[in-house]
Amino acid sequence: MNRGRVLIGVSALLFTLQSLAHHSGAMFDDKESTTLSGTVKDYQWTNPHCWIQVLVPGAQGPIEWSIEMGSPAQLFRGGWKRGTLKPGDKITVVIHPMRDGTNGGLFVSAIGPEGNPIGSRT
Repeated sequence: MNRGRVLIGVSALLFTLQSLAHHSGAMFDDKESTTLSGTVKDYQWTNPHCWIQVLVPGAQGPIEWSIEMGSPAQLFRGGWKRGTLKPGDKITVVIHPMRDGTNGGLFVSAIGPEGNPIGSRT
């Protein structure tokens, strides 16, 4: 067996494990789900994670929520694109909320104003 190939394989495995290790989901409460309905303020198609900033109506005015998503490559495989969301779009988003109660969470799913899933391949 070629020692160079083995070394490359082992290196790739170690790199993969290291890159997965820095992605902790401990800040999200994966046993809880929160549904937010609001207006897209910003949709950031960036590495390593995409983000949606949503303005949700509140008693004192709009409350901004930061929603973390997967990488652009992961989202693309699920049907999302750079232009899937635009500021002003009305959406309903389901998230796993932050454990510390701040206005943020991990993306689970989204529905557009017509009641259709956003970005999912069906």
